[in-house]
Amino acid sequence: MAVSEAEAIIMEVLWRSSPRSAEDILAEVGPQQGWQEGTVKSLLNRLLKKKAVKAERDGRRYLYAPRLTREQYVSQESKGLLDRLFGGRVAPLVAHFSEQRKLSRKDIAELRKLLQELDDEQS
Repeated sequence: MAVSEAEAIIMEVLWRSSPRSAEDILAEVGPQQGWQEGTVKSLLNRLLKKKAVKAERDGRRYLYAPRLTREQYVSQESKGLLDRLFGGRVAPLVAHFSEQRKLSRKDIAELRKLLQELDDEQS
């Protein structure tokens, strides 16, 4: 279940606080995205079809809540990025970022710690 960039904006709102109505979501993201009510409802319908969200009737409106967790989404997106751009390998990804953006001392320390933890787990 691939979530588009626009759908991810809706999901972020629902991950922060749910259940939410389409009107609540529109009020939060509509102004900065330039979205109208129809756009938000279309995105919610796409997310419903993908089973990323669920809807519960509340009087004359629906309240939406995520089925897909943020952790599941991040995992899917990061795996897809790794597979598409780096053949599923982490080392070329880190090398790319170290060349394009200078890694801070803190970034390097965190990477060293992570590598040490991974090495300890495999020993």
